[in-house]
Amino acid sequence: MSETERVTLDTGRFKVGDDHPTYFIADIAANHDGDLSRAKDLIHLCAEAGANAAKFQNFQAATIVSDYGFRALGGQQSHQSAWKKSVFDVYDAASLPMQWTQELKAACDEAGIDYFTAPYDMAMLKELSKFVAAWKLGSGDITWHASIAELAKDNKPFFIATGAANMDEVEAAVSVARAHTDQLCVMQCNTNYTASLENFHHIALNVLKTYAAAFPDVVLGLSDHTPGHATVLGAVALGARAVEKHFTDSVDREGPDHKFSMDPTTWRDMVDRTRELEAALGPTEKRVMDNEKETVVLQRRAIRTTRALSAGATLTEADLIPLRPCPANGLPPYRMPDLIGKALARDIDEGDIVTMEDLR
Repeated sequence: MSETERVTLDTGRFKVGDDHPTYFIADIAANHDGDLSRAKDLIHLCAEAGANAAKFQNFQAATIVSDYGFRALGGQQSHQSAWKKSVFDVYDAASLPMQWTQELKAACDEAGIDYFTAPYDMAMLKELSKFVAAWKLGSGDITWHASIAELAKDNKPFFIATGAANMDEVEAAVSVARAHTDQLCVMQCNTNYTASLENFHHIALNVLKTYAAAFPDVVLGLSDHTPGHATVLGAVALGARAVEKHFTDSVDREGPDHKFSMDPTTWRDMVDRTRELEAALGPTEKRVMDNEKETVVLQRRAIRTTRALSAGATLTEADLIPLRPCPANGLPPYRMPDLIGKALARDIDEGDIVTMEDLR
């Protein structure tokens, strides 16, 4: 692989990269609501809606949050301010039992999509590695270099979200990962989970241009929490080839992640519009496309005569006019100076084209 050639990620079921369709990751996260059967139903629903992967989050509350620390903040902030329980209790309720792993993987296999997770506990990595097709690093762990290194060492596709981070922090995280793997996707992200329309002013999709220049050998991606899919279309147009959005069956359910998730209908619309965009982006070469070859004839002008002319006549500007259509042997208007003052070698009807072969 050359220094500037972007890698293609291989999950075993899908390829992720510049020459492949956008890879859609349905982050089920806490939307299982503590119910394994529901989690498996969501896997099948997201697959039917066009997802390529169902992603979960593995943690125990005690290994991701400090109950003391959050209480010491003096009140729950940002999106957590709407939670009716303490931060610790919400995380405890949202924890994913390791015992579910094999069944979740089996459900994904049955649905024909990838299964993977964002592990927030390094003690879980060895067991989870037996089942996952890829790894995801949540934005909050971008400064936890030990975890990044351990995930990268597994050499599975590694998706790194970069929300609430500056460029120095992103470069440091990517450097740690690169020391162990080239199977990297760097995802622009904004970690405001309020589902406010104001968040569109903060998603900064143009950061993908910065990532493209800084990391020419990684896959670009978007991990997004804004409503709808406008940001997804923008990101794909800017080169993103992996997209992660939260997924649920109803945004009206109670729970920490439902409100900023997408449901089967909106997810399907996002995928369908993205596939249209991918088709529309097309090649970089500017050329006459196959479906417009006929309109080259119909819409372009050819040099034609304003009156019937006899062989031997000397062409004047008044004898010629550019009019549609322009057959393959017609002359474009900019060739008019090449004809004026020349004698005709044949009789030409009014309105017929004049070619260089018609001249003496």
